[in-house]
Parts: sequence; structure tokens; C-alpha cells
Amino acid sequence: MGHKVHPRAHRLQVTDSWDSRWFSSAHTFQKKLEEDTIVRTHLNKKFKEAGVDRIIIERTPRELVVTMRVAKPGLVIGRGGQGAEEVRKFIERRLVKTGAKVRLNVQEVKNSSLSSAIVLAQAATDIEKRIAFRRVMKQTMAKVMKAGAQGVKIVMSGRLNGSEIARREKMAQGKLPLQTFRSDVDYAQGFARTIFGCIGIKVWIYRGEVFGRKDLEEV
Repeated sequence: MGHKVHPRAHRLQVTDSWDSRWFSSAHTFQKKLEEDTIVRTHLNKKFKEAGVDRIIIERTPRELVVTMRVAKPGLVIGRGGQGAEEVRKFIERRLVKTGAKVRLNVQEVKNSSLSSAIVLAQAATDIEKRIAFRRVMKQTMAKVMKAGAQGVKIVMSGRLNGSEIARREKMAQGKLPLQTFRSDVDYAQGFARTIFGCIGIKVWIYRGEVFGRKDLEEV
């Protein structure tokens, strides 16, 4: 029998790390985890057009550092940095209840076509615009492979093209070694809201082998 494991969870502390990086005692853990979830939900919703790849939250005893990796940083920063400052103040005053000072960092994703989260968001937008799902899958795979990926797989499930019976369709190209720890597999899952219901989408992108921790190389 197959044992399906999240590709990133499978590689934690080998080639990848957690998106929330902090330590807490038992009686404050719930509050901090809830804060992280609320902050991520707010930023993903507000900057959907900017192409959010990852939101990393780090905590010190008095500070909360939010690092956003986006395809279009200009939409987040705004003119003269006003947009980023407004977002920082909103998070500090409205969303964070522990009294920590908030610092917001915005980083640009060098190649957005190799980010599974950004690719998935674009595919979901196309599905919501009623573009045929097979066309969306083929165009997405072609774009990812052209960007330099060694392999890609896309799965869509639900009432595809509005059919009465829900089904699951899969397309893949190149190679995708999911069991190799060194393989840099970027994975994302989400859904597109259509008038027929939700269409589930999963994206795997294989970007080659890595030696060491990716998060340490990014700094």
C-alpha cells in the first residue's frame, strides 16, 4: 500500500525548514499559533495579485518578524514603502494580541514559474475564468518546464468542465523523485471556486538536487 507524505514535511531539517520558527511554553503556544494562522490568511488574501510564494514567521521574546516571498514585491511595498508600513501597522495593532513588535520583510521570488504556490494560484485563476482544465494543465506544465524545472505533475479533481460526475485527472512531464531526500520538490495544494463547485488542484515541481538546507542558503 502507498503511504502518501507531504513532500516538504518529508524533508524537514534535511533540505527544508518550518515556515513558523519560534519556541513557546505550553500556555502561550495556542495564542501564537492562532496569530500565525490569522496573519498568513490576511496576507494571502490581501496580496493575492502579488503572487505569494511563502510567508515565514519568526519570533523573538519582543519581536515578530514576517518575511514574505512574492513574485511582485512592488504591489506589497507600495510607493515609497507606504504600503508595507500600513500592512505592518495593521498586523501589529489588529492581528497580534501578544504585544510583540512587528517587522515586515519583502523578498522577490527570482523565478515565479518554479514556485508551486504561484503556479497553482495562476492555474486556479484560469479555471475560475472557465478556461478548459486540460488546456490550463498543458499550458502550466509547458511554462514550468520552460523555466528550467526537471519535472512537474498537476492533479485536478472535482466537476471538471462542469461535468455531472466528479473525477480526477493527472498530467506529468519529466521526472519526480519523491522518495529522494536530496530532491528539491516544491509542492502546493489549493482549489478554484467555480459555479459548479470547488476544483481541487495539486502541483509538484522538481527543481533538481540540493545539498544542505535551502533556507540557510537563501539568507
